[in-house]
Amino acid sequence: MASVVGIIFSNIHDKNVSELTRRRTMASVPFGCRYRLIDFTLSNLVNSGITHVGVVTHYNYQSLMDHIGTGKDWDLARRSGGIKILPPFITAFANTQNSLYHTRLEAMKSMIEFISSCKEEYVILSDCDIICNIDLSEMINAHIASGADMTMAVKRMYITHDVKNVEIVESDAEGRITDISEANGIVTGYRDVNLNIIVMHRKYLVNLIMDATAHGYDSFTKDIVAKNLENCDYRVYSYENYFAAINSLTDFYMCNMDLLSSSARDSLFNVKNRPVYTKIRNSSPTTYAEGSNVKNSLIADGCVIHGTVENSILFRGVKVGKNTVVKNSILMQDTLVGENVDLNCVITDKDVVIRDGRVLSGHETKPFYIDKLTVV
Repeated sequence: MASVVGIIFSNIHDKNVSELTRRRTMASVPFGCRYRLIDFTLSNLVNSGITHVGVVTHYNYQSLMDHIGTGKDWDLARRSGGIKILPPFITAFANTQNSLYHTRLEAMKSMIEFISSCKEEYVILSDCDIICNIDLSEMINAHIASGADMTMAVKRMYITHDVKNVEIVESDAEGRITDISEANGIVTGYRDVNLNIIVMHRKYLVNLIMDATAHGYDSFTKDIVAKNLENCDYRVYSYENYFAAINSLTDFYMCNMDLLSSSARDSLFNVKNRPVYTKIRNSSPTTYAEGSNVKNSLIADGCVIHGTVENSILFRGVKVGKNTVVKNSILMQDTLVGENVDLNCVITDKDVVIRDGRVLSGHETKPFYIDKLTVV
């Protein structure tokens, strides 16, 4: 495979789940018992032979830095290449016109020196909240074989009237993109949805950024892709396996609940030669006390269960007291649930304490969220 550098945007969709990103980046949002969202994108890159990765940050990225560390858990602690955190670049004379970026294109303008200094021939751009297990080497090879200027990963999905924050891509029989637009509630049915994974030649990206800077462009999709469709060869790469994106707190809840299905778990975690890596923590095995009852749930290491847990996801270090019932809920790391508590459709962030006798309930379409470090 050709030499490729990966660039991950860690903050682009923070506003979609403001509850979860108040104290962290989108990339470091916990997911599926023991992972962070960025683990899937990083693993996809590493499993495809990409060992030079830049992670573009914006704000609240302390937890992201703690999670990634040196990158050794993804085999990215390297003398050549490896993983780099790319904080926002602001001059000493910053003002409202020269401030933190808000779009991918603005982010790339601020990191033009990094992109220009890379030695790799190609670049792959990816958002951090793409939950899938995709072989990016196939996409890169397809891009090179087609001779296209740019290739976008898409997935055929059913679009309803209430779908938001997704881009619909239209293409011809040869896979050449003919139109790209945001879902507007009018177009429904099966459509190709942009997965926000893009491959192109690195020098071509540099030229696009320089042109965008000269013309004051802000949006990569509207100002570059859409305007160049007639003059440039932009192609689609169809991905057909499991995919989920988090565009709201409800999406976060449903995507986690999907993992209780064996088909979703197998599509993500049981793919030959493509494991999902994460930061390793040496925790003790979970303790199931006498009288505890656990059904159809994912339980991480280090938990202590005295009560009943059904259809739920428990992260590391969660403690569930006696005579407590936890159903259809997501309890993040080190949540402490007292005795005689009843939880249904609840999401607790890290280090939450729920005292004895509490009854909390949400709904699968609007889960009850408890912020980090809260005592209820």
